[in-house]
Amino acid sequence: MTDFFGIPLPALLGQLLLGLVNGSFYAMLSLGLAVIFGMLNIINFAHGALYMMGAFLAWMGLEYLGLNYWLMLLLAPLTVGLLGVLIERLLLQWLYKLDHIYGLLLTFGITLVTEGIFRSFYGVSGQQYQVPDQLAGATNLGFMILPNYRAWVVVASVTVCLAVWALIEKTSLGATLRAGTENPKLVQAFGINVPRMITLTYAGGVALAAFAGVLAAPILQVSALMGTNLIIVVFAVVVIGGMGSILGSILTGLSLGIIEGLTKVFYPEASSTVVFVVMAIVLLVRPAGLFGKEH
Repeated sequence: MTDFFGIPLPALLGQLLLGLVNGSFYAMLSLGLAVIFGMLNIINFAHGALYMMGAFLAWMGLEYLGLNYWLMLLLAPLTVGLLGVLIERLLLQWLYKLDHIYGLLLTFGITLVTEGIFRSFYGVSGQQYQVPDQLAGATNLGFMILPNYRAWVVVASVTVCLAVWALIEKTSLGATLRAGTENPKLVQAFGINVPRMITLTYAGGVALAAFAGVLAAPILQVSALMGTNLIIVVFAVVVIGGMGSILGSILTGLSLGIIEGLTKVFYPEASSTVVFVVMAIVLLVRPAGLFGKEH
């Protein structure tokens, strides 16, 4: 098999696939963060905990109720979305006119409480979740072996991300959402319930995190700390793409996943920091992020 700078091609392609899978999670989680920040002006640090909750709900549905992966792929985001409605109505709605730091501190507190509850019941060792039978195994492409489930994760993530982008940027509903955050009094004058719209926006953003958690459950061990290990990188992705930029979050998440995968091949020691190096360089050149608007 052909080598690439001394690296066997199958090994290189395997790392690229792994990077693309990680990038899919980065894209979906950063998309949810971007939607919430762009529409509600809240830095949602609880996003990682809600991602973890989505994975745990999938595991609990199978373990205790016998509900399969496909059903939980629908039910877990709906459940976390309903929890998001409670969080927004009971807590976040009082913070919209305050400084960003208050929203960050509140959602950080929600993260600590959520992780503490799951750690007290399940510890931190992690739970195994089986790949669904329909996606088990791998496909031989000739030049590499492609695990079916990882291919599904990439396709599902990209499809959902593009659908959300099209909904917000290309439809009248998305235009109403954007107008409601920029000038809520004017939008309310047309008979639109802006508070309800904001609540549903937050619920949709956290449902995306739960959807990503269900996708991650068969790949990673389901543990109380899985969101904490990921959320810092996702915040870096959002900053690089531009706070509130939906397309920027999607493209940056996928790109940084691939860059991280390539770094593991050529310079493994830097793979855990390459995202933050990129963030520092981007902020020096363009403080608003690659796709963000300069103020």
